[in-house]
Amino acid sequence: MRVGVPTEVKNNEFRVAITPLGVNELVRRGHEVFIQSGAGVGSSISDEDYAKVGATIVPTAAEVWERGELILKVKEPMPSEYDFMHEGHILFTYLHLAASEEITRELMARKVTSFAYETVECPDGHLPLLAPMSEVAGRLAGQLAAHMLLKSTGGRGLVMGGVPGTRAARVMVIGGGTVGFEAAQIASAMGADVTIYDIDFRRMSYIDDISKGTIHTEYSTELSVSEGIKDADVVIGSVLIPGARTPRLVSTEMVKSMKPGSVLVDVAIDQGGCFEPSRPTTHDDPIFEFANSLFYCVGNMPGTVPYTSTYALTNATMKYCIELAEVGWEQACRNLPELAQGLSTHNGLLYEPGVAQAFNIELAHLDFEEN
Repeated sequence: MRVGVPTEVKNNEFRVAITPLGVNELVRRGHEVFIQSGAGVGSSISDEDYAKVGATIVPTAAEVWERGELILKVKEPMPSEYDFMHEGHILFTYLHLAASEEITRELMARKVTSFAYETVECPDGHLPLLAPMSEVAGRLAGQLAAHMLLKSTGGRGLVMGGVPGTRAARVMVIGGGTVGFEAAQIASAMGADVTIYDIDFRRMSYIDDISKGTIHTEYSTELSVSEGIKDADVVIGSVLIPGARTPRLVSTEMVKSMKPGSVLVDVAIDQGGCFEPSRPTTHDDPIFEFANSLFYCVGNMPGTVPYTSTYALTNATMKYCIELAEVGWEQACRNLPELAQGLSTHNGLLYEPGVAQAFNIELAHLDFEEN
């Protein structure tokens, strides 16, 4: 199969969808890999690094998309890429379609077969292609929150852990999954007073056990969140419903009840965000102020640490990339049922329940006899 890897064009997205190790594995199996010149530079991977292991370097994105059958990306297609997409393409990337009806309908109109990294789901609920980036985003969220508390940034002027005779910052994490727990661990390691709000008792017990009680947990309800947020210096939103829009768990009124200079980091912004006032921002302009609080809502947080993120991501994706290249998308779905969970669009139809519900689009069901 011909595999194409274009340079990412989303704002400050420096990751690339494959490493030289991945290229080598595909090439030795007889596949052709076309990589846009400069695609790996942001992740400290040169064109020469790719060429040494058998990739063909091409000058433009248009040529990558034209020559590739399986298109590997990191982030969803941008408007400048829409015209490159056509029937016959298999697109494998993060899509977050529940946050964008425009991209959903473009993929359908162009009859692209698309798979979303974030909805590849194992029978036990594990999300193997989301997990590595969730770990990165969670750790970054804790670091960013500490920076945003600085008065020079517009925050309350607190050190996360305080110093003797002063209180530590109060950090509220909504959602105790991978992102939330990673963020909580970073904030706790800095000395902050951290509480995770969740609805899964088993997860809360796990967090209590692993953290040895240094990270508090509380059952998440509208009332508990609305009361807790009044005393919080930092709120990190990390709720995820795979393939669906994130519920808005923090209302505008709740934000207005917070102390001036408080910080809110919405890691769920890719899926629409879990704070009502949230709106997508970019690495160029990451922070905005609302009701005297600071919001950080960058959708591709791991893109700012591309070396770590690229290698972590492609270590997870390569198993599926190889399968798609070796046997085609239909047989790959038969062989790896979790990959079938990631099918988003094919032949103008939509296969993701959460997206269908979000945009009132008819939901199709995978039937290999018809495809």
